[in-house]
Amino acid sequence: MEGLKENMQSSMRKWIALIAAVFLYYLIHEGCHFAAAMGYGVFEGVRVLGLGLQVVVKEGLMTDLQEAVFCAVGSAGTLFAAYMLVFFSARITKSKNKVLKAVCYYTTLVLLLLDPLYLTIQYQFVGGGDMNGILLLNIPETAVQIFFGMVTAANGFLIAKKVYPLYQQSFRK
Repeated sequence: MEGLKENMQSSMRKWIALIAAVFLYYLIHEGCHFAAAMGYGVFEGVRVLGLGLQVVVKEGLMTDLQEAVFCAVGSAGTLFAAYMLVFFSARITKSKNKVLKAVCYYTTLVLLLLDPLYLTIQYQFVGGGDMNGILLLNIPETAVQIFFGMVTAANGFLIAKKVYPLYQQSFRK
């Protein structure tokens, strides 16, 4: 009976952590877009799209460079937050609070992988999104894809060699 209780707690903890990770992803990613839009004075509103959110800006008021920055800051913000979580992961995993550790673990995974994967290939299936703005920097699309493909691979390596083993060990205690 005790094993069943622990299994249910573990399952509940994973769901809470996954939902929190997705929420934190949107908060960081769209929060960075929001900050850029406010800084440029072009914020119009927030649009709910299926399971996601999108910061809407007033059309035609940004230069190409401003639009590129607006589109890039979301991914830059999520990657910065991810690397901060990786940097502090040794401290985080010392916590006795399993929910906090689970939230940090899943958030680290989501932040390390979602935007790099999106900018490598997924953007092609949803209209371009942030990639459309990044391409205004006159960087070849293939170069952006290769760069983010390398970021995805490096982040996968980071997960496999540092993040996963550290959290796995901490949950065994």
